[in-house]
Amino acid sequence: MKDFKLEPLIRNSIKVMKPYASARDEFKEVSADLIFLDANENPFDNGINRYPDPQQLKVKSEISKLKAIPVNQILLGNGSDGVLDLIFRAFCEPNKDNVITLPPTYGMYEVLANLNAVNLIKIELDSDFEPKVDSILQAQNNQTKLLFLCSPNNPTSNSFNAETIKTLISEFNGIVIIDEAYIDFSIEESWIKQLDEFPNLIVIQTLSKAYGMAGIRLGMCFASEAIINVLNKIKPPYNINTLTQQKVIERLCEPENISKEINDLLQQRDWLKSELESITIIETIYPSDANFLLVKVDDATKRYKELTDKGIVVRNRSNQPRCDNCLRITIGTETENRTLITALKQLK
Repeated sequence: MKDFKLEPLIRNSIKVMKPYASARDEFKEVSADLIFLDANENPFDNGINRYPDPQQLKVKSEISKLKAIPVNQILLGNGSDGVLDLIFRAFCEPNKDNVITLPPTYGMYEVLANLNAVNLIKIELDSDFEPKVDSILQAQNNQTKLLFLCSPNNPTSNSFNAETIKTLISEFNGIVIIDEAYIDFSIEESWIKQLDEFPNLIVIQTLSKAYGMAGIRLGMCFASEAIINVLNKIKPPYNINTLTQQKVIERLCEPENISKEINDLLQQRDWLKSELESITIIETIYPSDANFLLVKVDDATKRYKELTDKGIVVRNRSNQPRCDNCLRITIGTETENRTLITALKQLK
């Protein structure tokens, strides 16, 4: 790829700022051999009276082993949204810079752009839900800092062509963020293996989907050490709480259970797709590389209400480009999926 220089992309105010140093940055391990009178904490031990490790080193160590990525190339956030917000703040000058998104896609990219007063350039996916490479590269200018690729994409459920992604990373002038929230359900390999080749690449994953921990809100960011250092400079000091860190470590000690759940969901995805093919109100079932199906029906608003009346909640994505009359259906348990099929067969 062409020469990439990170320094010009960083906001000037971020370059010169001095990061906040917390008490636990100085003494990371709370030990029984030390008396801690430095952080204005409540001294009475109840398991959560002390501040958490601001760098989450034990959690990162487990994730490092799981993903085969060095700890210094990992940043954790309060969900993927927390990581995305840090990226906007680090690299996008408000009321000046812009970013590129590819609708239909995850809606928080636009929300965070608006929140951070960053201009948004939208280049719609083509009819096959693939990025339009030439249009994207032609749309960038001197103020374009970020390009967001959600792959597998939400709500379309497909993974983007690998050569297309490679071309975009190689030719884009700024930082390319690949959001891999659904990668564990995909046949494609994660782009975290390409971080050494592409210094302008950030890969975001989550523990909310395949790992079944949406309730604890933990997102993972993988990038070069240089990019991680910039993000660490501006992250809140205690952005991952103690209970979340404990729960992650517990859950990651159950790899067999996690693998079984993923396999069960993939089997249920195949079964659900085959059952949906025989239902008359369904016009198209799009290929899926995620834990959901995008389904085009005859009248999405009508069918959404009918399913809700039967106690089944899906997502109406008709307001998204190229998703007219489309419902997004998350893969549930076998019982939930069978209940859904029964309900759909009753609709006329």
